[in-house]
Amino acid sequence: MPSILPRSRIILLAAVAGGFVATATPVEAQQPPTNPSPSAAPLTAPAPTPATAPAPVPAAPPWAQARPDEAVSANLAPVVPPPIATAPDKLPLSKLKLPKNFHIEVFASGMPQARSLRVGDKGTVFVSTRLLDRIYAVTSSSGRPEVKTILTGLRWPNGIAVHNGTLYIAELNKISKIDNVESHLGDAKATVIYSDLPNYEPHGWKFLVVGPDNRLYFNVGAPCNICMPPATNAQIRSINLDGSDAQIVAHGIRQIVGMDFHPASKVLYFTENQRDWLSEDQPQDKLNRVLNPGKDNFGFPYCAGGDIEDPIYGWGHSCSEFTKPIAQLGPHTAPLGMRFYTGQMFPASYRNAIFIARHGSWNKSHKIGGDVVVAHLNPDGTVKSIEPFITGFIEDNNYVGRPVDMEFLKDGSMLLSDDYNGAVYRITYGPQRQVSRGQ
Repeated sequence: MPSILPRSRIILLAAVAGGFVATATPVEAQQPPTNPSPSAAPLTAPAPTPATAPAPVPAAPPWAQARPDEAVSANLAPVVPPPIATAPDKLPLSKLKLPKNFHIEVFASGMPQARSLRVGDKGTVFVSTRLLDRIYAVTSSSGRPEVKTILTGLRWPNGIAVHNGTLYIAELNKISKIDNVESHLGDAKATVIYSDLPNYEPHGWKFLVVGPDNRLYFNVGAPCNICMPPATNAQIRSINLDGSDAQIVAHGIRQIVGMDFHPASKVLYFTENQRDWLSEDQPQDKLNRVLNPGKDNFGFPYCAGGDIEDPIYGWGHSCSEFTKPIAQLGPHTAPLGMRFYTGQMFPASYRNAIFIARHGSWNKSHKIGGDVVVAHLNPDGTVKSIEPFITGFIEDNNYVGRPVDMEFLKDGSMLLSDDYNGAVYRITYGPQRQVSRGQ
């Protein structure tokens, strides 16, 4: 494969790659990065002096870092969701395919960039956004779902969790809470509980989950496509519900947008998005699990996909040094939300299986992903098989929708968010019936 950087720079970068932290340490004990501001950590050489400076060249966006020339000519770039939500009667339900006797219908629409999903004790469905500034709540007091915006002015509030009536919100650089949130949908006010987070925007959005130990777990992504991350990044952290006692749970993780705990073993599983621009067909995105909290290192930036030494940072390292994924999920498929199924509605074969939403590729000439798959596990928690569950979000190499996250209602049905259309769907199982295609 042709080198992305000149040989001299590759050797220099490999020489400074160094070792990796693999022991559990309190977050407070780590050294902060020398330049905590993203603008203070340039990826290119310093500009020449004004006397000899050429005309300024626009800086490449963060997602284009290490992009080869052939990808530039192919016009590969992130897929931007439409600025407004798709009308209910234009949603792509007729294009989506599910296994026999599964049905899909619109649960709620009109929520631009609908992302993470959580359900409150009283049945309120909370829906986050990523690049927007808001949190939605879907209620059904009138007998049909009603959408309202309960918070605005947030900074990339992708991560949300509900526990004992409290809504927790993870923004780019802080985590807040709203106590008794379902009684304050009209006057919600968030209180910050944790703010010791870096301010990097690349991969700065969080995913949030409450563990069986009543602690909040969240990711701090790598602030780049491929780089040597600061000590504050490329990790999973956990904190008490009041924001105290921050701990590092795992290292060497590029970016997570989905985590859940196994219902029986209580082991943490998560999806991981791998680096871009290595090739269209490598590396593979991953499904991981944390068996050794505080010690597991999943390889970033030295090893990609669990089996490829990085051409820049992998020199002197072997993928065998790092924690292996339990499954590879396809190159650039962007696996996001994942949940274990513990409900009673779906057939028994789905019990304790993992549903995974693959958002779909953007840096491949032929897009893949754009679906929901289900991973069936062996008794020891390893992956037995992965099979399609919902397909059809890609048509003629274009997206008609992009699945993000799933959650389950008390009756065992599944909710699925689609940030491309600004909608949430409901999936049920039972004898063939007529389902609604809109609301």
